[in-house]
This record gives sequence, structure tokens and C-alpha cells, in this order.
Amino acid sequence: MKILWVKTDFLHPATRGGRIRTLEMLRQLHKRHEIHYVAFDDASNPEGLARSSEYSTRAYPVAHQVVPKRSMRFAGQLAAGLFSRYPVSGLRYRSQAMRAAIQGLVSEQDFDAKICDFLHPSINIEDMSGWVLFQHNVETVIWERHAQAARTIAHRKYFALQARRMLEWERSVSRAASHVVAVSASDEQIMRERFGIRHTSSVPTGVDLDYFEPSGPSPRVYDLVFAGSMDWMPNVDAMRWFLSEVFPLIRARKPDCRLAIVGRDPPPLLTAERKDPLIAVTGAVPDIRPYLWQSEVSIVPLRVGGGTRLKIFEAIAAGTPVVSTTIGAEGLPVQQGETIRIADTPAAFAAECLDLLAHADARAALRANGLALLRANFSWERVTRGFEQTLRSVQVSAAQTA
Repeated sequence: MKILWVKTDFLHPATRGGRIRTLEMLRQLHKRHEIHYVAFDDASNPEGLARSSEYSTRAYPVAHQVVPKRSMRFAGQLAAGLFSRYPVSGLRYRSQAMRAAIQGLVSEQDFDAKICDFLHPSINIEDMSGWVLFQHNVETVIWERHAQAARTIAHRKYFALQARRMLEWERSVSRAASHVVAVSASDEQIMRERFGIRHTSSVPTGVDLDYFEPSGPSPRVYDLVFAGSMDWMPNVDAMRWFLSEVFPLIRARKPDCRLAIVGRDPPPLLTAERKDPLIAVTGAVPDIRPYLWQSEVSIVPLRVGGGTRLKIFEAIAAGTPVVSTTIGAEGLPVQQGETIRIADTPAAFAAECLDLLAHADARAALRANGLALLRANFSWERVTRGFEQTLRSVQVSAAQTA
């Protein structure tokens, strides 16, 4: 197949879940198909475009500066978001240059499949008919959860407004697309119910087992590790909650508990934590694996989010047991007490962490059961074959209705 793939960014460094999922699936598709990849070119990150040949036949970089969130310009976008019919998270990626590039490719070349990766690039696609919308999250649900978890009345009102705008936009784009692919059966069901669509399917999350497998014993440097981009609001909210509500309960029982917070662009609220000798706030790291290998337990205390968390499968593949909230483990075929520990209140989350830290046999059981689950079902090759089958089905349907 000749495939047109549109996303807001190039895929290196692969430090975010969405990038990792797309990268691994495109690497598999690129073995068998011709991939044309359109994305914004970040001049401050030459690695992105330079490595695009790893997963695409041809790349089409589009100049566009996404406004940094901690800037006066972003404050202006937030203000504009009070009056636009689009949510702010969509407006950030509106680009006449990308719209022209996509329109030019579609009018000049014949593609067997056209993929809009995430909702946000769709703001630059004139007509979504004939396109497959690949949704890594149900964006509406994320914004609704932001509104529910917001700290102030003003935040709750603004997030609620954005959630309503997102619902209208996401529903409209999903209905216009020829097919919508979710990353879990639960997300697919939500889309069917909330958006009134039936042209859907889902692909599971995968993981590179060989990449994450430890090469040998590692020294235990940390008790707990959180791995995730710290410029993503759900991760920031997760660590704010964990540090204020959960960690004090853990330290009351285990004063020497060591925590690593690993992820790019940690916000100012974590700056104070760097003064604590038992808390490491790393910022961006070249390789997440050593932090997983050197930690007893991986924590996923998410209260906001959507889609599925690659970080959970990566931790399991690295042999690090996971404690997560229900939202953190949403959409993954993991089972409480067998392959993961799940808790939603501060006391329960702290208790699960402390129990695993105290019992090596419990950690070993989760490790063995989790690895068995991944090996049986979740290689990227298996996941991508299912996605590829969906693309072929859409292609056949389009030919029949032409």
C-alpha cells in the first residue's frame, strides 16, 4: 500500500507514549509499504526529521512553531480559547502551510490509505472523508477529567468549557472520517456511545520485549519510579497528587523511601522536590530503561487521562512491578493482584506500594505473570498486523462504494 500519514510531530526522540506507539507501528508498516509522512518540523530538534527515514519512504516537513505552554503567547492562546469554536489544544496546531501541503499531496498523488494520527492534525485537513482517524486517546474524556480534578473554580469552569468544545470537535471529525481506530476496546466503546459512530475498530498497545529486557542484575537505586513526560498535564496532576497525598503516607512507614521522577520538562512545582535528597527529578533522560531496572516499583498515579499507558507495559517488560490507579491502567488487559496492583485512594495506593516494597515474592509473582501476558499477545509485529488489516478493510470498502 501507498500510505499518507499525517501527525503534528516527527517521532524522535521517542519520549512520549504517542510517539512510541506510532514509531513502532510505522517501523513495522515501513517493511512492507510505502509511507509518506507529513509533520511539523521543530528546528530546535533536528533529530526528528533526520531520523524519519527509519519509518517513512519520504518525509514532508512543515514549518510551524507550536507555542510553548510556559509563555505569554500561550496565555494569549488561552484567552482566545474563550471565544473560538475549537478547543485551545486544537488551535495550537492550526497551520495554513500544513493544510496546503496535505491538500497538494492528496490532489497530486493516489494513496491507498490516509491516516490522521491523533485528532489535532485534522484541523488542517479540509475533508476527512477517506481518512482513517487514529485516536490514541478519547480527548473529550481527558478534558472532562481535567474539569473534575481542577483545583479552583476558575480552572474547573475553563476546563469544562474546553471539554464542551472538544466534544463538539471530536464528534464532528470522528463522524466525518471513514474509519476511527482506538487504542483499546474501552476507548472504542466510549467513541461509539459519545460520538454516535459505528465505523470503528481498536488495536492494543504493544511493547518491544527484547529492548526492555534487563541484560543482567541491576543495583537497586530507587524504591519507586514515575516515568512520563512532565509537560503533559495528566502527568503533572498525577505527581502533584502523589507527592501531596500519597508519598507522606509511605514515608510515615518507610522514611528512607527513594523516589525517581523521570521525564522531560518538569514544571516549577517539582523544583522544590529536588532539594529532598531522597527524590530525584531528572528531566529528560536519553534512556528510561536504567531507571526502571534500578527501581523496585513503578507508579502510575494518574487521575486524568485517556487511551492506554505504554509506560505500564514498558515497566512490566523491564521486570518492574506496577502500582496504578484505575484510570492509569484503563484499557489494558491487566488484572488486579495478578499482573498489576490497582488503587485509587491515597491510603490504598500507599498500602500497595509498601506491600510490594516489603515482599520480594509478591514483586516476583507480578513480574512473572506480567511478562507471560506480554509475550503471549503484545509484540509490535502482532499489533501492527491488526492495524494493517483494518487499513485493507477500509480500502476495500472505499472501492466498493466508489
